[in-house]
Amino acid sequence: MDAVGALIKKSQENDTAAFEQLVNLYQNRVYALSYQLAGNHADAQDLAQEVFLRAYLGIKGFRNESDFGTWLHRITVNLWLNIKRRRGALQVVSLDEPVPTPEGEVYREVAATGGNPEEIIARRELDGFVRAALDDLSAEHKAVLVLRDLEGYSYEEMAAILNCSLGTVKSRLNRARQQLRQKVELLAQTRRR
Repeated sequence: MDAVGALIKKSQENDTAAFEQLVNLYQNRVYALSYQLAGNHADAQDLAQEVFLRAYLGIKGFRNESDFGTWLHRITVNLWLNIKRRRGALQVVSLDEPVPTPEGEVYREVAATGGNPEEIIARRELDGFVRAALDDLSAEHKAVLVLRDLEGYSYEEMAAILNCSLGTVKSRLNRARQQLRQKVELLAQTRRR
């Protein structure tokens, strides 16, 4: 049995220190996926925290049939999909609006970076189009794009995480990429006008 397997076994026997070690091993991966799905740090932190709470409560049911990280990512995606269904559309936040704090209102600032300013602006604009288009996709289509293109999962791993067939994963991914491309093109055309 490897080290992770030993930690899982101890966690299943109510060893909270062992579970804490599992959290330390996997927290960055879970947070990264949470951030890609949620699109902001606050929601990503909440999602990641909820993932580990669910994992702690459900660790006794983990049967080592898949990788522990894959199991955590399945929990992450399923929680996010459930949250999206409950909330409906994501709230849009203006970067121009001040953020209220106990000390008063604070404006968001963007750090300067080096490089050609025109290229930087074009890249940011494209990134903004992609993020807006990604956020406009259905939860299922966003999930497959994030898992495949941002997290690098194989089709088989995605099928396990999403609890669906390999054909369904490939079909969703193809449709998601088409919709994303169309939405980005539409945003870019609208911007040029």
